[in-house]
Amino acid sequence: MTRIIAGDIGGTKTLLRLEQKTGSERQTLGESLYVSANYAHLNDIVADFLHQVGGERPQAACFAIAGPVVSGTSQLTNLSWYLEEHQMSKALEIPQVRLINDFAAVGYGILALQPEDQVILQDQPRVAKAPIAVIGAGTGLGQALLIWQGQDYDVLAIEGGHSDYAPRTDLEIGLLQYLRRRHHRVSVERVVSGQGIYAIYEYLRDTQVAPESADIKARMAEQDPAAVITQAALAGLDPLCQKTLNLFVSAYGAEAGNLALKSLPYGGVYIAGGIAPKILPSLQDGCFMDSFMDKGRLNTLLATLRVTIILNSKLGLIGAALYAHRLLKS
Repeated sequence: MTRIIAGDIGGTKTLLRLEQKTGSERQTLGESLYVSANYAHLNDIVADFLHQVGGERPQAACFAIAGPVVSGTSQLTNLSWYLEEHQMSKALEIPQVRLINDFAAVGYGILALQPEDQVILQDQPRVAKAPIAVIGAGTGLGQALLIWQGQDYDVLAIEGGHSDYAPRTDLEIGLLQYLRRRHHRVSVERVVSGQGIYAIYEYLRDTQVAPESADIKARMAEQDPAAVITQAALAGLDPLCQKTLNLFVSAYGAEAGNLALKSLPYGGVYIAGGIAPKILPSLQDGCFMDSFMDKGRLNTLLATLRVTIILNSKLGLIGAALYAHRLLKS
């Protein structure tokens, strides 16, 4: 019998889970959500959690961090926390502690997905041990590859979201020019992300593609603009919001296709991130896959790939738990 602790650590919230494994059976012993800013360090949250759950100390821990992880250390982007594996292992009395990037954890979570966690957009057979590609729009745009390493998959976290935005139509060329006036360089994350939804809305409004509703404008002043736009678009309440969401979905599909061309993921393409489940009807209406497939002579290659949307919002936590269990096997 072994115990592990897993965490999905963000600047706003920290989600922790304690699991116990007996043979091949895994059991969740406890799970809690914390406000990160209420604590001086992640160690304090973990100590509180373990005290509440009680029982034996875990033998391993893996924490998925919303920020870069370098040589076992991480400075969180939106908190003053500086995390270091060796110090945390000693302070928490956990023999093995690992920090991994949050989107790398999403990648590992792919390996533990259940059928109810998924919606298939393109139903093709997966090739065993072939590369797997993951892309996920949320606050930013994460990308990762899963590569077979002889015994299992390892995750290669990449920064594809910061590669250049590549417009394909006159309307998208106009969007690039609009954003260049603000940012000089425009990454694909400027378009395919939560901030991108609002940027597209502003562009279509300012170029008078569709008029702005006074009601939508007022709601955006009080709520998250991306959420207001997508909700109005899905409800069919506002033409400007609908055009915004259509352009966003098209750009999302195109970038997923770009990632597929660069990685040839015959093991599957997975659409993760917080936005996808919230706009599922728009991802299923054909626009996403049309843009994914629109790659000229290589569209026949993309037609052979399995494309799946992930619905489980705890994918990073699931991946961190899987990684922690692996630590005990190694």
